[in-house]
Amino acid sequence: MAKDDYFVIVYRILTYLYECFKQGESPDISLFGSDALGINNGYWGNIMESLSSEGYIKGISVLPRMGGGFGIKLLELRITQKGIEFLQDNSIMAKAKNVLKSFKETIPGL
Repeated sequence: MAKDDYFVIVYRILTYLYECFKQGESPDISLFGSDALGINNGYWGNIMESLSSEGYIKGISVLPRMGGGFGIKLLELRITQKGIEFLQDNSIMAKAKNVLKSFKETIPGL
């Protein structure tokens, strides 16, 4: 797995949102957005939309843009119980965690 692999990015986002949830803090987009993760905005938007549609996160709206494409609006973003379970019980997430240990980049911004 590479640093920009889908599941590595998902692991980083969900881990960050879970830490925010446990601390009672609001997530800071500058710590898990496309720039912080080193990916393009379209890829990030697709990942966020996927996490929402799968029920792993709540608090996003997907907005169509003139000329095509879409934008993401965050509204009290948070991880769900399903997202926490996926983060902790999924074998692919365990592999992503091991990849990130070697990069020392598990939680963006920390």
